[in-house]
Amino acid sequence: MKKIISGKVREVYETDDGKLVIVTTDRISAFDVILDSEIPDKGKALNCISLYWFDLTKDIIPNHIISSDLADMPAEFSKDKAYYEGRTVMTKKLKMLPYEFIVRGYMFGSMWEDYKKTGTYCGVPIEEKYVQAEKLKAPMVTPSVKNSEGHDENITLDRLRAEIGKEEADRIADICVKIYTKCREDAAKKGLIIADTKFEFGYDENGVLTIGDEVLTPDSSRFWAAEDYKTGISPRSYDKQFVRDWLIANKLNGVVPAPRLPEDIAANTAKLYKECFTAITGRESYV
Repeated sequence: MKKIISGKVREVYETDDGKLVIVTTDRISAFDVILDSEIPDKGKALNCISLYWFDLTKDIIPNHIISSDLADMPAEFSKDKAYYEGRTVMTKKLKMLPYEFIVRGYMFGSMWEDYKKTGTYCGVPIEEKYVQAEKLKAPMVTPSVKNSEGHDENITLDRLRAEIGKEEADRIADICVKIYTKCREDAAKKGLIIADTKFEFGYDENGVLTIGDEVLTPDSSRFWAAEDYKTGISPRSYDKQFVRDWLIANKLNGVVPAPRLPEDIAANTAKLYKECFTAITGRESYV
């Protein structure tokens, strides 16, 4: 077994038989910088939330999960069960597409900023009149290409069709909307609004389209509290906004070497991740 990736949040190992073991750490990044602090149990929250959605949507598309049981993994991961349990999965090794597929259900974020200026987003004219945070008439899929250097680049669906073929691009976009719609309906029953999210796909050893990476976590999605939701304002969210706000207020956003967070900021952020986990899964414990 060898480590093949050490990312912003995840450590990825390859087993001798070609499977992957993915460990979701408690690291946190903001403004493209990994901070010199950890958020207690953040990795377990992300992993368990993702597993919940993978299971809920397996009738729409296969996913890359093989097992979340440490007993099925190399023995190294059972030596520190308290750490690895709840944050570790064994997955298929996919041939990943170099794109992210963002599904937007509400007029917010970069979409809102572009809409105000141009009345379009990602090359698509938006004829309806919207205010900030208003629900879109229909979910919108906006792909981005994962560049090897720098930031991801938003692209049009037409460009995606030209690069991977119209049939495959439209099939993936349709799957994205189906996943988002099913999960949004499930979240709504639990007092949560999923404003937007992103998905990543690849092909397994048999060439079958498969969803990978993570699904609908607070790191890859905007979750809003339905009880506080109003249009025209930025709704209360379950994510690392505490961290972003503190960095901005202290003029530390994007600063290297990475700053260390105050204990109360880290604790409040951990609390939000736990609240989101419990709301989605109905569980109090990660393991």
